[in-house]
Amino acid sequence: MSKKVHLISLGCNKNLVDSEVMLGKLYSYEITDEQANADVTIVNTCGFIEAAKEESINTILEASANRKENSLLVVSGCLSERYKEELIEALPEVDIFTGVGDYERIDELIANKQTSFTPDVYLANENSKRVITGSRYHAYIKLSEGCNQNCSFCAIPSFKGRLKSRTIDSVIAEVSSLIEEGFRDFSFISQDTSSFGRDLGNKDALIDLIKQVELLPGIKSARVLYLYPSTTTKELIDAIADSTIFKTYFDMPIQHISDNMLKTMKRGAGKDKTIDLLEYMKSKENAFIRTAIIAGHPNESEEDFLELKEFIKDFGFDRVTVFEYSNEESTHAYNLEQIDKETIRKRADILGEIAKDLMLKSNSKLIGKEIELIVDGTSNEHELLLSSRATQWAPEIDGEIYINDTNDKPVEHGEYYIAKITELADTTPLATLIKKIWLTLKL
Repeated sequence: MSKKVHLISLGCNKNLVDSEVMLGKLYSYEITDEQANADVTIVNTCGFIEAAKEESINTILEASANRKENSLLVVSGCLSERYKEELIEALPEVDIFTGVGDYERIDELIANKQTSFTPDVYLANENSKRVITGSRYHAYIKLSEGCNQNCSFCAIPSFKGRLKSRTIDSVIAEVSSLIEEGFRDFSFISQDTSSFGRDLGNKDALIDLIKQVELLPGIKSARVLYLYPSTTTKELIDAIADSTIFKTYFDMPIQHISDNMLKTMKRGAGKDKTIDLLEYMKSKENAFIRTAIIAGHPNESEEDFLELKEFIKDFGFDRVTVFEYSNEESTHAYNLEQIDKETIRKRADILGEIAKDLMLKSNSKLIGKEIELIVDGTSNEHELLLSSRATQWAPEIDGEIYINDTNDKPVEHGEYYIAKITELADTTPLATLIKKIWLTLKL
């Protein structure tokens, strides 16, 4: 009887790729969703901000309480890397600790019951066997690790290091292999995706990659996540908008819009450049624009906040993620005079309401339109509804579309369809299926 492994992946989808690599290395184990049956439980942690750290610690403690007798508890990832000494001392119930460098050695560490913190940050490549989770048709492709930016609020460079990119050939080889396995939809990710390849001497590597991905037979749709204002060019925006495979999807976390705050945050691009890029994105046909902002960063005056609030409300983003400022040691902002937590919370709540209104407005524009979508399966909302996602949207973060009328057509999960949006249920679009499609449409 094979041993069983239960893996909990926390944080971002970049972390998920590393989790999938670990599952690939543990091919001799049966993957189980029931931790009580697992011989090994792995918690791949996130250590980005305070809320993520709390979630990671609580998950570790819960996993320890629910583990099977004589099973192993393994803690890996960013939190483990960032606080290795403190966690080893504070959590004796954990059997194995490892950080962000040993994902491909996880089988060896478990076999030897060994804690290890390799100093180099691991970056998956075309030879990294992964077990893709959560989808039969979509996969995340990690382009690089680390970051050359010096944002005042971000601790990632302190434990992930400087930018380390894969070669274009490595990425193409991985995507080609996954296409052969049946995957047709891809999201390309990293800490700063628009800087991909710059450490290898190619400032246009992402443009070159887009052009090469378009030539791959079998791929139907793709998108780029996490563009950075100081390294995003109009040529890159054109490459995305003109692509027959990549959706006209722009995900650029601006964090703020006040020049005072952008300078304090060490963002490398001021208000004028940021707005110029956003307006250029907006000028592209059927553009979908997502951003992220921080409320309550040190030195954010009431005037700065009002400027941000009015810009976010007026620009017309399709999606906005709002973060409360988290004061992280090893960052430049850590020693700045802090804004009180109540003010931070109030500002985040105000921005959060604006974000909800923007999502409603964006989805309302779809009513009466025919769009391309992928059917995922039965909705968690109701057994008579099918859950789907517009191919232009990123998985998990942009929402779902409920199909409440199939027109008596047979439906295959993981397949592409044309559907008409008829109305909204709260902010969620409802759709009627029109036909199955075989060719990628540019939306």
